[in-house]
Amino acid sequence: MYSYIARQPILNLNQETVAFELLFRDGESNHFPDIDPDKATSKIIVDNQLTLGIDEITGALPAYINFHADALIYHFPDFLDSEKIVIEILEDVPISDELLNACKLLKKKGFTLALDDHDFDPKWDVFLSFVDIIKVDIQDVSLVDITRFLSRIDTSNITLLAEKVETLKQFDQLKMLGFTLFQGYFFAKPEMIKKKNIISTKQYVFELMEHVSCAQFDFDAISEIFSRDLGLTYKLLRFINNPNYGPSKEISSLKHALIYIGALELKKFIALLLLADLNENKPNEIIRLSLVKAKFCELISQINSDIENPPKAFLTGMLSQIDGVLDQDIDTLMEILPIHNDIKDALVQKDNYLAHYLGLSLMLEQGKWLQAVEQGAAIGINEHSYLEAYQKSLNWADNMLIGL
Repeated sequence: MYSYIARQPILNLNQETVAFELLFRDGESNHFPDIDPDKATSKIIVDNQLTLGIDEITGALPAYINFHADALIYHFPDFLDSEKIVIEILEDVPISDELLNACKLLKKKGFTLALDDHDFDPKWDVFLSFVDIIKVDIQDVSLVDITRFLSRIDTSNITLLAEKVETLKQFDQLKMLGFTLFQGYFFAKPEMIKKKNIISTKQYVFELMEHVSCAQFDFDAISEIFSRDLGLTYKLLRFINNPNYGPSKEISSLKHALIYIGALELKKFIALLLLADLNENKPNEIIRLSLVKAKFCELISQINSDIENPPKAFLTGMLSQIDGVLDQDIDTLMEILPIHNDIKDALVQKDNYLAHYLGLSLMLEQGKWLQAVEQGAAIGINEHSYLEAYQKSLNWADNMLIGL
């Protein structure tokens, strides 16, 4: 499954690219589809920030992203890096006290705020004291109107950005009016980016919604739902790995991850997944293999009575196929996930006890029975025990996929 996104450069007075606006696409046509704006924003975040990161799209430059009213009021931007995101407040959002307070709070948290397609309506004046950027679509507003508007407001702390600049003449005129950022076909058309996306199963997202709607959180039950789905697990770890939660923690289990972010942030995370309408396809074989390996490592860890396991072993198995899911190097992926070093060593160096569990699973998967006997002996597991554990893992994974 692939996700599509367009990025359009934003340039300074020297025509140097200083940022990108990210634009949602649902295919290779490079046109914005007929889709709810909140859903479009959510899919940009889920398909990009919760996979490899928006940095992968922008080359570490700031990303301008449109946010509609609900996404702002419910603080969806909170888990994003405030130093790397510019929040664009869409021109057609209904103005309310809730929206105003949400934007003020985001500003206090260090986010840069922009009024998108600003039409100079006085109703927006209440935002001007804390907005950093005003974006003007120069195809919709005349230079005379722009001049008249700029004469009545204080722009000393506001950056002016001109959109849809198509000629050198327009560029020169806008510079004279005080614009310092520019966007439009004169510089570059939106560039389409197609990349492998990680999928999550919608049924599990709905199950999670049921749990987080309860007065009391059952972290064990919620953890069990995450344990069935590689996509959910990976996105949860990416969600955690952001500056707003403080220094990255070495997550060693799913329950640890859930408790770490807490009930409020977990609700936000699940709402984000649901709004993005994640996946309408059945899980594929690579997801099944992830489930098999996760359960097998867990069972072997139980047999060995590992003190910190089985949770750490389960997470190791669950993430063992993530490089294949995303078509990315495992070393790169481990750098952006806040997981325990034992898990990273197992997946990258392949030289610790968790790696040995994974190795035994792979030997059984490939029918390398003699090697499996040697590996089992090396980690103190007899043939009957690991074969029984492997069969249980196969049955468990199949049962997880039934009905999806």
